[in-house]
Formats: sequence, C-alpha cells, structure tokens
Amino acid sequence: MRFLPAVLLLLTSLATAAEPFTFSETFDAPFDASRFTTPIPNKNTTVRDGVMVTQGESGGKYPPMVYLPVAGADLGISFRYRHTGEGGWLWFFVDGDDGFGSVDHLLRVKLLRHAVELQVDGHTKDPAHPLRQKTGREADPVSGAWRTNEILPATKLDLSGTGWHEVKLVFSGETVKVSIDDTAWTETLSRPGFREQKRKLLWMQNAGKDTIDIDGIRVQERPLERSAGFEPQ
Repeated sequence: MRFLPAVLLLLTSLATAAEPFTFSETFDAPFDASRFTTPIPNKNTTVRDGVMVTQGESGGKYPPMVYLPVAGADLGISFRYRHTGEGGWLWFFVDGDDGFGSVDHLLRVKLLRHAVELQVDGHTKDPAHPLRQKTGREADPVSGAWRTNEILPATKLDLSGTGWHEVKLVFSGETVKVSIDDTAWTETLSRPGFREQKRKLLWMQNAGKDTIDIDGIRVQERPLERSAGFEPQ
C-alpha cells in the first residue's frame, strides 16, 4: 500500500502531460506577462486598454519583437491586429524543431499594407541545397543543419487603414492553412517541416511612427480546435 501514493502521482503526471496545449490571451486585466518570453512592458511594447501595443522602432537591427512559447505539432493559432497609422508592416513567425535537433523558423507570414507573403524556412544537412540562399550563414551550432529559404509570390491584399484584421493558421501534419479575415485571403501549403513540434511564436512589428495593436491570441493543439473555432482540415 505504501506504493499507492507514488502510483497515483505518476498517473496524474501522465494525464497532465497528455493534455493538449492551450493558450488564450485577450490582454484584459489581470494580464500575466510571465506567459511571454519577452518582458512586457518594455521600451516599445506595453498593454493598455485591453490590447498589446507596440510603438516605433527598436533602435537595433530588427523592429520590436514579442515572443510567446507554445507546444504541440498540430496547432490552431489565431490573433487580431491593427495599425494605428498608414505605414509599417507585421511579420508573424512560427518557430519549431528543425528536424535535426535544434529550433528555428518554420513559417513566416509577412503582412504588408497592400499584400501578404508566405516564406517557408526548411532545413538541410546538404550545404549545396538550391534553396540555401544565404550561403554566408553558418550551420546551426546545435543541429549542424542549414536553413533553406522558400519565398512564395506575394498576393495583393488591402490591409491598409486602421481596422482590425484576423490571422489564422491551422497546422495538420505536413499541411498548414493560413487565412486572413476568414475568406478574404487563404493559402494552404504542404511541407515536411510543418509536422515538427512548434516551440514559439514571434511577432516582429514595424509600426513606423505609430503603433501596432495585437489582441485575441488563441493557440490550441488539436483535437480541441473545433471547440476553439479552428476547423479540422
């Protein structure tokens, strides 16, 4: 009988570990900044009036960025964003396992003011791979893999103005369906790297002289996507 508590603890741990990953953030009070890797507030980003607000330039090589850790391979991801001015752009990154033992970018959604563009980052151990565009970039120090870069043609889309737009991604095996404002723009891609575990999300925000607001972030691992509004593929 003395082993019963240990057995119960083990079963509870296994059940907890098996629960699908879920995350939801509306930036209403109380806001738990510890759920993000990026310290919030910082010199560019804060939370006010129920949204995450990022302003201006970082002053460094890249625009201001916000990181959110996630977990799971088949994820449904959505968020809303808006510009408060006429300039700027937003890049949304999904990072995950590179298939060789490290973590790197898997997919980038480039949201311009008049177009959207998808970029797929694959990984290879072949230094002569034709999609290895940045030949001066060293192999990953952990996995020894090189990043490949596949840039798909941009599609014209009116994302001007200051209204809200919703971005949604649904990963299923090697496939991802990306949509903006539901049916305003959709694209479905299949790549081997999409089946890997997702580890973090990244919003790279160039707000120009104004701000970019983000709200309503939702991340859920399948098969809970239907209850969260993520329809199965």
